[in-house]
Amino acid sequence: MNLSVTRFFPDRFRGFGRYLSAVVCLVLMMNTEELLSETLYNGIQLPVPWPPNHGEPTGEPMPVPYLDNPPEVIPIDVGRQLFVDDFLIEDTSLDRTFHAARMHPSNPVLDVPSYSGGLWYDSSEGVFKNWHNVRHGVGYATSGDGIHWEKPLPDVVEGTNLVLEHTDPWEPGKYFSCDTTSVWIDYEESDPDRRYKLFLTYLWPNNINDFFFSLCYSADGIHWSEPVVTSWRHVGDHTNAHYNPFRKLWVANIRYHWGSDGRCRAYLENRDPEKLTWASSEARVGGIVPWLAADRLDPHHPKPEFSGIRPQLYHFDAIAYESLMLGFFSVHQGPPNEECHKLRIPKRNEVVTGYSRDGFHFDRPNRTPLFGANEERGAWNWGNVQSVGGGCIVVGNELYLYYNGVGRAENGGKSGRTTGLAVLRRDGFASMGSNRDEGSLTTRPVRFSGKNLFVNADCSQGELRVEVLDGNGDVIAPFSKENCEVIRSDETLCRVNWEGAADLARLAGEPVRFRFYLRLGELYAFWVSPDESGASNGYVGAGGPGYRGFADTVNETIDP
Repeated sequence: MNLSVTRFFPDRFRGFGRYLSAVVCLVLMMNTEELLSETLYNGIQLPVPWPPNHGEPTGEPMPVPYLDNPPEVIPIDVGRQLFVDDFLIEDTSLDRTFHAARMHPSNPVLDVPSYSGGLWYDSSEGVFKNWHNVRHGVGYATSGDGIHWEKPLPDVVEGTNLVLEHTDPWEPGKYFSCDTTSVWIDYEESDPDRRYKLFLTYLWPNNINDFFFSLCYSADGIHWSEPVVTSWRHVGDHTNAHYNPFRKLWVANIRYHWGSDGRCRAYLENRDPEKLTWASSEARVGGIVPWLAADRLDPHHPKPEFSGIRPQLYHFDAIAYESLMLGFFSVHQGPPNEECHKLRIPKRNEVVTGYSRDGFHFDRPNRTPLFGANEERGAWNWGNVQSVGGGCIVVGNELYLYYNGVGRAENGGKSGRTTGLAVLRRDGFASMGSNRDEGSLTTRPVRFSGKNLFVNADCSQGELRVEVLDGNGDVIAPFSKENCEVIRSDETLCRVNWEGAADLARLAGEPVRFRFYLRLGELYAFWVSPDESGASNGYVGAGGPGYRGFADTVNETIDP
């Protein structure tokens, strides 16, 4: 199909940055229920009003209130519980390690960039799917293993792999320039014609500052509707959207420019994805507030002549993984665009991770890039490294993480834009470990409704034991360290057992603490499952072989 916006001619407004700085603190009409405090799946109570307004960027790291004031008792029924922060930890002598992903030897695995596009495992067909940007539309690729890709030729634009072509309705033969697409497989959508959602940021013809934001639907990810809504205000380039399944709502991250902090993000949420485009002045949306920016801890350009450039937040993607939201922050390190053009080099972006337990506040304790730039000649990821929408797929005991880059030709100039793959242990963003002597970790009080304790741990050179404590810190018999079967293996899914007890069923609903004793090993996650298979009831990013949809639900797993 040819996508047009004839029916959605927007008002013209100049200077999005000036507009947003004037309205970013404005709270639009809020529903009555939005005035009430909301308690999340993990016990975090959202403040009123929500979303919070912390003001414009200051260059300081984002405050994370739930780390300073965690719930008295933390429910852990949703997802594997990761140790990326101290939210779950009351006391420990173990050391936290953040782990680097390894680059796949076949990189780049796809000869087109996704920016931000979408990369999902579609469980309905058992296929990896990729939607990627071309200058005037969206291309499509598929894979059986997530490594080897092909580009089918759908019946949309003859002879091409395009599934969407963005034409100018007033000047035949001309096209709108696609800037960013966010494609989502919505497993919770009841209307089959809206199962696939595409948020599209595009450039208005003949005006380099006019970006608009649209939403399209599809039943198959190939044949897309005309825009159902289009923004009536300007947005910045790289504006996109994601879904927060913990709160069952959609979030737009709106790019704008603020003072010396440069590229920043504003936040808008709604349960109706059509209202993220601000298409109607009567839409009962929440508030548009300042949200994300780079800060003083972000990595600077390694070259001395550019090292003084203040980092900016160039791009942002987010997706639910197990019990939290993963954030991928594409940090721009310079030089400015005009300098890049003059030197014939790409802008330098690298991707660092953030973690959120309320969907708004992101803790970023590790600023070592997950996806970095490589300035060697012939490197495919010389610069402009960015994340891919979706892009976090569970494949067995590993996570497949996808990202984009601009290559460096052997002669020193720029080469093509492509997509690469990084591989990480499942839950492997961070671990708590002991290198020699036995150490321990005691959780805060937690509550669960399941009965089987599981861990993700590497104890192949050491050992792990667990005991359960009551509210007074006393061991609950028979769940003692001495009765615990010793774990001496390297497994991403390992059940913990005690002599004298079949499971933890009698402790369900009661506040308890877990104390882990670890020697010569790494502990990545723990969770209590109602099922002996170890299903976590959490989220698995953009899906993966063995899962129906994007959740690891009881009795829902299937053989890969």
